[in-house]
Amino acid sequence: MADYIPVLFFAVMAAILPVAGLGIMALFRPSKPDPIKLSPYECGVEPTSEAWDHRFSVRYYLIAVLFVVFDVETIFVFPWAVMYQKLLLFGLIEMVIFLGILVIGYVYVWKRGALTWA
Repeated sequence: MADYIPVLFFAVMAAILPVAGLGIMALFRPSKPDPIKLSPYECGVEPTSEAWDHRFSVRYYLIAVLFVVFDVETIFVFPWAVMYQKLLLFGLIEMVIFLGILVIGYVYVWKRGALTWA
């Protein structure tokens, strides 16, 4: 049971510190902030419309998800490239399988027409 004391300590601290920080900052923040500081900031220009007035196409989100997928792919490819001399054929086969799965997904999305902007 003594092995769990550090875990309990960190759990208690993880609960206390954010609450204490918010409580202390509540003492120092202004009760009525300046309205200029509460106004939205848009590159130094007054906003022309409300943010909720515009609807974005789902395609933007699709492109964002594809970017994240291929960004994560890069995170996996870099260590493989660094350790290529030690991994040899096994590492090459594993990376070909990994990239093949990604290419199949990319071709699927492309064939469904999700990447056309017409």
